[in-house]
Amino acid sequence: MKVILTHEVTGLGAAGDVADVKDGYARNFLFRRGLAVAWSKGGQAQVDAIARGRETRAVKSLEEAQSIKGNLENGTVTVSAHAGASGRLFGAVSSSDVAAAVKAAGGPELDRRKIEIPTPIKSTGTHSATVRLHPDVVANLTLEVVAG
Repeated sequence: MKVILTHEVTGLGAAGDVADVKDGYARNFLFRRGLAVAWSKGGQAQVDAIARGRETRAVKSLEEAQSIKGNLENGTVTVSAHAGASGRLFGAVSSSDVAAAVKAAGGPELDRRKIEIPTPIKSTGTHSATVRLHPDVVANLTLEVVAG
């Protein structure tokens, strides 16, 4: 089944891409989570609109992405979260929290959908995350989660 991705799906493609997937995967995963829509003849206009939106949000050049990567990897981003006495968080740190902390620290405005947290952050301490700045550039963030 051909689908048009409306959001980035790891291992499948970016928003605006047309992918050929199994029917069950499309119906049970992609459509239910709003990650894709079925391909149709009129879908090309939607693909073009998604591509234009992606271009406006994307980091424009490889050199700019490399400089942002250098700035992000050299420092530590401090994220404040509500925690108990033992250091366990009430909830978890989300990609939106990380994006807000980077912006508050004077860094660039990051798209929360480009931030990947490999394991849920549910305690204070040092953790890591990755940010896809460009198709060829991935930055590794060091996060310091503090009780706040």
